[in-house]
Amino acid sequence: MSEWTLKEHSMGELVVTVSGDEWKTVCEKAFQKIARDITIPGFRKGSAPKAILKKYITDEQVRYEAIEKHANKWMFDAMKEQNLEPVSRPTLDVRNMSADSCDLVFEFYVSPEVKLGQYKDLPYELGDVTVSDEDINKEIDRMRETYADMESTEDPAVDGDTVNIDYEGFKDGVPFDGGKADGYDLRLGSGSFIPGFEDQLIGAKAGEEKELNLKFPEDYHSEELAGKEVVFKVKVNEVKHKVLPELDDDFAKDVNAPGVETVEDLRKMVTERLENNKKAAAEREADEKLFDALSKNAEIEIPQPMIDDEAAQMVQQFESQIRQYGMEPKQYFKMMGTDEKTLADGYKEEAEKNVRLRLILEEIVRKEDITASEEDVEQELKNLAEMYRLEIDQVKAAVDPELVKKDICNRKASEFVKEHAKKA
Repeated sequence: MSEWTLKEHSMGELVVTVSGDEWKTVCEKAFQKIARDITIPGFRKGSAPKAILKKYITDEQVRYEAIEKHANKWMFDAMKEQNLEPVSRPTLDVRNMSADSCDLVFEFYVSPEVKLGQYKDLPYELGDVTVSDEDINKEIDRMRETYADMESTEDPAVDGDTVNIDYEGFKDGVPFDGGKADGYDLRLGSGSFIPGFEDQLIGAKAGEEKELNLKFPEDYHSEELAGKEVVFKVKVNEVKHKVLPELDDDFAKDVNAPGVETVEDLRKMVTERLENNKKAAAEREADEKLFDALSKNAEIEIPQPMIDDEAAQMVQQFESQIRQYGMEPKQYFKMMGTDEKTLADGYKEEAEKNVRLRLILEEIVRKEDITASEEDVEQELKNLAEMYRLEIDQVKAAVDPELVKKDICNRKASEFVKEHAKKA
């Protein structure tokens, strides 16, 4: 027998009462288990008579053994009976334990009540997606930059030029570690060096030697140098500037894009790409505003464990990305002077936003009776298989179909909100 009571903030109590023959049976089995393991003077382990064993094994010991062995089963059975899905780890309190019965009280959070508010006819406005001649020319110039040649010049260096330099840094007249290099190519304006270094090389010519009086930023990663005044002795070996290719049909062919043979073809390709990019960016911005409005209209009190779990998953995703770059998370955290908890705390606001929107979409799924067909699920599994380059059977073995259905339904709910938005 079980009874569910919902308290404040989506926290509830699930009281499970075990009594009668079931309780007596599990207690007898618990007694037998303890009896097999207990050592009593004068008897081999497990061979003492029951009357003797009862002098050494207390009723409380037997009952707690029975509870420890069966509590999880009783809890899950009761959750199924009450149609409950916890969103936090349940805690257990034992009450009214006797020879005839026991009451187990499980406390946990459940998904909160969601009051949707308005979710249809919300404003949806796409920003300007017009592509101007200036946009096209800028993009083509950027492409020409990637094909530019570097040529030596005797002219003074200007912003954007690359200077080949030898340099050495001194603090209080003494060279410091990591402050020296020969034949280093530095693009002026790149921000690769500390503030002021590149600026003071503008106007320098090949063969010129300079002394740069600088100060390291207060937040510089090396405590030895942070906020300290230093001098860099620099020799400019060479000044190189970019020579852009002519914008002609030969350049258009060098871009090596399908169907591009002329400057006109190139401009057409760039125009279509910029239009697609602008449209995608405008849709992302419009979507974000739409779902922000959806979230603001809803009333939800989100249990903290749901936010914590979401933030923990975000940390796991970040750590997975770090490993893809060949670095262990512990190494990264040490290098950046942070840790998992700090990272998780930084994710809390975004995590709450994610959980809030997910709960809203789940409520729309219920309210609008949105479903996922078997065909939907099969297509989603195929998509996952292609994405991760796995066999479909491998994907089916790795994922929970119910979670897949839930994701599909939530996606359909978001599409529903967009379809029923008021287009400007």
